[in-house]
Amino acid sequence: MSDKRVPKLPAQFPQLGNRVTRSIGHFFLSLMGWRITGSFPETNKVVLAVAPHTSNWDFFVGLAAMFALGLKAHWLGKHTIFIWPIKRLLTAVGGVPVNRGAAKDVVSQVAERFEQSEALILALAPEGTRKQTPKLKTGFIRMAIAAKVPVFLIGFDFPTKEIVLGELYHPTGDVDVDEKAVRSYFYQFKGRNPDQYCPKDAE
Repeated sequence: MSDKRVPKLPAQFPQLGNRVTRSIGHFFLSLMGWRITGSFPETNKVVLAVAPHTSNWDFFVGLAAMFALGLKAHWLGKHTIFIWPIKRLLTAVGGVPVNRGAAKDVVSQVAERFEQSEALILALAPEGTRKQTPKLKTGFIRMAIAAKVPVFLIGFDFPTKEIVLGELYHPTGDVDVDEKAVRSYFYQFKGRNPDQYCPKDAE
């Protein structure tokens, strides 16, 4: 099923679901009045930075978009939840277990996972919370640098109800510079609660 609200997913991206689940995603995306604009980069390993994240509604919009696209975007979860009988289900929907108490830190674990994977699309909310923070959390930048992969910037714009597939950002290696560049990029989008995104005068 094709839909003008949903761009074509690159063949090298990990796929999720089938025609039925994509149709369900199309239905709910249309029901909520949202559409996806832009296009994905031609790469098989990337960190997706999705912002602004200011409301629980972001999850439902994002979930509908993932199903409509047929995109298997991975996410991080504590290793303790990846147990029988739900381990297989969590892995199937993109869960990546991380052990915060392990000798290797989370950044190193993620970098190792990227290295071992033929294709990996990791989705993260840079703010790390729905509440306002002075700056973005820098874990996603550190992961991208360690894994030697780019960051793809995806904006959620509630006034226009658009999920904007934006720019492919290549980290400079200077985390502070990269954080400011990414934070500034997302100022053009308005979340459901726009006052909860990072303030523009954050330094």
